[in-house]
Amino acid sequence: LKIAVGISDFEKIRSNGFYYVDKSGLIAELLKNSFAEVTLITRPRRFGKTLAMSMLASFFDIRRQSRAYFEGLDIMNNPELCAAWMNQYPALFLTFKDVDGLDYASAKQMLRTQIAGLYGEHAYLKTSSNISENDRKVYEQLADVVDGAPTDAMLKTSIAALMRMMQAHYGKPVILLLDEYDVPLAKASSNGYYKEMLDVMKTMMSTSLKDNSHLQFAVVTGCLKIAKESIFTGTNNFISDTIIATHLNEYFGFTDQEVKDILKDIGLQEHFKEIK
Repeated sequence: LKIAVGISDFEKIRSNGFYYVDKSGLIAELLKNSFAEVTLITRPRRFGKTLAMSMLASFFDIRRQSRAYFEGLDIMNNPELCAAWMNQYPALFLTFKDVDGLDYASAKQMLRTQIAGLYGEHAYLKTSSNISENDRKVYEQLADVVDGAPTDAMLKTSIAALMRMMQAHYGKPVILLLDEYDVPLAKASSNGYYKEMLDVMKTMMSTSLKDNSHLQFAVVTGCLKIAKESIFTGTNNFISDTIIATHLNEYFGFTDQEVKDILKDIGLQEHFKEIK
């Protein structure tokens, strides 16, 4: 089998014919809970969180044409859902996996670089006629990692600001996908600048997720469940899906049946007990 070891890009896996265990049912499951504005999914490492988020971005993002990547997968058996949601909404996909540093200054610079890269992916906003002149100035400051000089307040509200611009451009609220949200705080805790990083992340999460009219819904993933009181204070309609309290279990890691199917595909089904 052509196994995509170390690859967590859904479109790359599908377009290059890598072996893929179908997890597209996650899309329908998330949309069932229409009341949930924010779903936090925590799982250990190597449970497929980033690949799942990449799949969600591919499915929802209005800038893409993703039907070919989903052909043959379970979600295509739901044509009404696909018509209503596939490539119909602006989607913002951000990972915090590289926000690291031995001190707060270096970690903040890494965060600044991540945000600049994210803004760069949405360069169409710079010339959009639907963006206010003030937001255009904010965009230029946050997108330019070399000469831009955003204030701390601009950095803390950078995700919310980008969502505001995206809704202004597309006329639709944004689906926010935040991967490895806990990495900056875990690194900060290990290196002695937790208080400073918590201040940044708490404001960033609050402005993005709480009472944000530009938000359609958000999915947040990570390894650790950081206390809601610390970082998601006041977030409305918040669902926490952990490995021991879950309705999404089959979409992360592999089920018994999936492992049996994998072993069958390579002619080693007699090794199931050993593999388990």
